[in-house]
Amino acid sequence: MMAVDQSVHGVAPSLSAKVVGSFAYLTIKDRLPTILTRAIDTIHRNKNKFFEEYGEEGIQAEKQTIHLLSKMRNELQTDKPVLALTDDLQDTESWNQYLRRHQGPQGDEESVSWFKSPWLYVECYMYRRIHEALWLNPPISDYDVFNEAKTQSFFESQQAVMGLCTYLEGINKSTDELSKNQLLDNFNKLLLVSLWGNKCDLSISAGQKNSQKTSPLESLSSLQPFILVDDSNMVWSTLISAQRPGQSGKIRAGRVDIVLDNAGFELVTDLVLADFLVSFGLAREIHFHGKSIPWFVSDVTANDFQWTIRQTMAANHKWMSKSGAQWQSYLKEGVWSYHDHPFWTQPHEFCDMAADAPDLYATLQGADLVLFKGDLNYRKLTGDREWDYTVGFDTALRGFGPAPLCSLRTLKANIQVGLQPGQGEKLTSQDPDWMTSGTYGVIQFYSPKSEQ
Repeated sequence: MMAVDQSVHGVAPSLSAKVVGSFAYLTIKDRLPTILTRAIDTIHRNKNKFFEEYGEEGIQAEKQTIHLLSKMRNELQTDKPVLALTDDLQDTESWNQYLRRHQGPQGDEESVSWFKSPWLYVECYMYRRIHEALWLNPPISDYDVFNEAKTQSFFESQQAVMGLCTYLEGINKSTDELSKNQLLDNFNKLLLVSLWGNKCDLSISAGQKNSQKTSPLESLSSLQPFILVDDSNMVWSTLISAQRPGQSGKIRAGRVDIVLDNAGFELVTDLVLADFLVSFGLAREIHFHGKSIPWFVSDVTANDFQWTIRQTMAANHKWMSKSGAQWQSYLKEGVWSYHDHPFWTQPHEFCDMAADAPDLYATLQGADLVLFKGDLNYRKLTGDREWDYTVGFDTALRGFGPAPLCSLRTLKANIQVGLQPGQGEKLTSQDPDWMTSGTYGVIQFYSPKSEQ
């Protein structure tokens, strides 16, 4: 599969379900219909709730939404052409333009079908169509079909969250006497916790239970061999070199942006890392970037972000509620801020961002470091292509580099770049599923500055 000679073609081809038996093929054939079926079941199960809230209108909306989702499931399973969106949301025209670009000058509808198109495109398109089905059916247009799964995942991870908040409290108590080495040690630990928090992904388990029962702090050393690329020292030196003398000679830290992935336990690991960065002067402010619509089952929306902080504050656990209160005050003071942008829920690879979402690109340019969480962000960073394992991360980014950036990702899709010669082949012989099982992780860094 990886034998494409990229020196001749320049850019590797997109992963797609054309290759029968590939991970993309199995995702579109099995996993996506399962996610759609779950969404349909969730809406149907909440029929009484819709009736109580909206009367007969709620029941009609429930029926109509289910009809649209069932129709889409049928289109997917029979490899029908991808259809234009019909709602009137702010990103509709951009989605439809993207489709027309893929259809080519002849407007060939047959060529853009569920199994023949790039996997990244059709998987994103399915979630956008779920949103459309609800949007076209007020009064239930704001309903998040994935909310129950996200909520459950958070509550099932309570023990792990408590462990993490207790650890954070322990470090915070020793603010004054941490040596530089201890600071670095704690930074590395919390970066790893944020990396391994990415294992809890509900779109991979098709919405099945997938929570973190114990704090990964205990298992960090045993997970070390599973990190295939570890650029954490570059992340650290980027944070340190962003520190500048401010007014009155005080050291002023830089801005860190975190492009979020999953709600639930993973989001808590990101909040804990962000808390640590701010309270130890490694970051002046943190910008979190989430999704503007429910996305890939467990991705963070504004609602999930606020809900998680409120739940943490209200927890019946001393250090957990203390952490939640601290996070709430960071938001109030503007030290932390949450942002979303339609580009994050579009099918574009990130090398298109400067052209297609120049405002977002400019926003990221204001950061001293951008952390990209999770698998989907990695797929978009690298264009979801059949790159050779040893192709450089910088090459696969194809010009995307608004600021120094780092991908924290556990592998759940068959794409990985920046490996040593022979490393990928060796992994394949040891563990044929190494690219998709979520067992392996990377902390992969790139800085546009190092190329000047």
